[in-house]
Amino acid sequence: MKTTQIQKLMTKNLVKLNLEDSLTKAESLFKSNNIRHLPVVSGNKIVGMLSYNDLLRISFADSANDDGETVETTVYDMFNLEQVMSKQVYFVKASDSIEDAAKLFISKNFHALPVIENDKLVGIVTTTDMIRYYNTKCK
Repeated sequence: MKTTQIQKLMTKNLVKLNLEDSLTKAESLFKSNNIRHLPVVSGNKIVGMLSYNDLLRISFADSANDDGETVETTVYDMFNLEQVMSKQVYFVKASDSIEDAAKLFISKNFHALPVIENDKLVGIVTTTDMIRYYNTKCK
């Protein structure tokens, strides 16, 4: 059975953060692009991943609005991106199979993985990408 490679479903048009960027910028990128995960780079090298949940986690209970999704941005001044992002980054290659990514999603409880080729960030694959792929394949 032929396996599908990550490059068939990964997002190539990346939205990413530089290590020096603010958490306020991160929140703005999450909202304006309707995404929940951002790779963090220093130059061309990936150094971390930030999820919208990471931002929610640092907010104080009374700093979040009743909807639980909107964060009071003053809390962002208390932290920098490096303090909040996940530094232990697992990744896949564009030529890896979607099964390889699925195993990482399950074993590490991730919802997004950066895609790396020759030590360069070339894409991101998410659980949503996989669900979308399988949904169209099953039709």
